Amino acid sequence: MDMASPIVGIGELLWDIYPDGRRVAGGAPFNFAFHCHQLGHEAIMVSRVGDDELGRELRDEVKRLGLSDEHIQTDRKIPTGTVRVAVDAKGQPSYTITAPAAWDAIAWSESLADLTRDAAAICHGTLGLRAKASRNTILKAAALKSVRGKRNGLVIYDVNLRGEMLVSEDALRLAHWIKVNDAERPMLESCIDHAMDDDPWPRTQPKMFEFLRHIGAPEGQLWLVTRGEHGADLLHAAAKESVRGVRAQVVDTVGAGDAFTAAMVCLHREGKPLLECARFANRYAAKVCEHRGATPKIDRAEVDAAP
Repeated sequence: MDMASPIVGIGELLWDIYPDGRRVAGGAPFNFAFHCHQLGHEAIMVSRVGDDELGRELRDEVKRLGLSDEHIQTDRKIPTGTVRVAVDAKGQPSYTITAPAAWDAIAWSESLADLTRDAAAICHGTLGLRAKASRNTILKAAALKSVRGKRNGLVIYDVNLRGEMLVSEDALRLAHWIKVNDAERPMLESCIDHAMDDDPWPRTQPKMFEFLRHIGAPEGQLWLVTRGEHGADLLHAAAKESVRGVRAQVVDTVGAGDAFTAAMVCLHREGKPLLECARFANRYAAKVCEHRGATPKIDRAEVDAAP
């Protein structure tokens, strides 16, 4: 990949609000972009905030964390998004997500088209697809990048299900990489099974990957399956490869999956083999779990030196 090209996160940008009143800039695509930036790569966030105090403060926080707000749009009617976060005794988060939010209305533009063409990778989740306006914009960006071929960049779909959200079949079809955790994987496979039922597909063929290729997914589509302390699996049509887990003193796991995805993309851009990318990504995500919030300061050299 061209190292001069930016990595793009597109979708929800919001305030995570904790029970103690603490606010942290969040949203899976933003967490992803932040960690790409922290790992030494140019990263850009595409989203939308309200024309309100929370929106102005969120812009300031994005810039304080080292990213530009050039591609963060302003909505004159819909407020800036917020999420109430609760963390249990094991560090596992739960979320109450407000709706509507300004990031539901991300608009397509020529500048966004140019950014998509130039990007080394674009990453989005499922939450950003919940409303028609942002869904159309995100899938248009994914389609524009996907048709240019894997060699010219990646489309990453972080399935990242919350509550009753559903997997997007269009997003599955357009992604070069699909990121899920081990709890989400059965839901993803069920979605594909339902699609196969509606399609005249020979059931004797291997499931999932050949079917996704049949409906237009990029050749060589890769699934990244995170399994917490048990490591991660890399799945593709030909094989399954695994990396072991990493011990961590867990404070909370908010943003750990986004950090894993960011580390995978960054090391892949640097030309590292996928298993080496996954080993580093596991160590990096474990470091994130040892801090409060999704965007802690992590020293890459410390992660590189970890066993």
